[in-house]
Amino acid sequence: MIKIIIDRRVKKRRVPDFLRLLEELRKKAIVAKGYISGETLQASDNPYNLLVISTWHSVGDWKNWEKAPERKELQAKIEELTVMPTKVSIYENV
Repeated sequence: MIKIIIDRRVKKRRVPDFLRLLEELRKKAIVAKGYISGETLQASDNPYNLLVISTWHSVGDWKNWEKAPERKELQAKIEELTVMPTKVSIYENV
């Protein structure tokens, strides 16, 4: 099992639009092979800093979802709402 940490800095006044796209992305991820769970966190000291933490069965499952056309399409729309590129980190249980 792995955790994916996705760090994004959203443009001011675009958080509602971002959250709508993120909800759409999660609905698609839920049915992806290997998806287990996900949550979205907002920094208490900066409402424009959002993290998504998702759990997957394997790195391979995540990589397949990461390159899926429907994810790429929504990710491109999300990038338009951010002030810097999305940062993705993969963590494994030790």
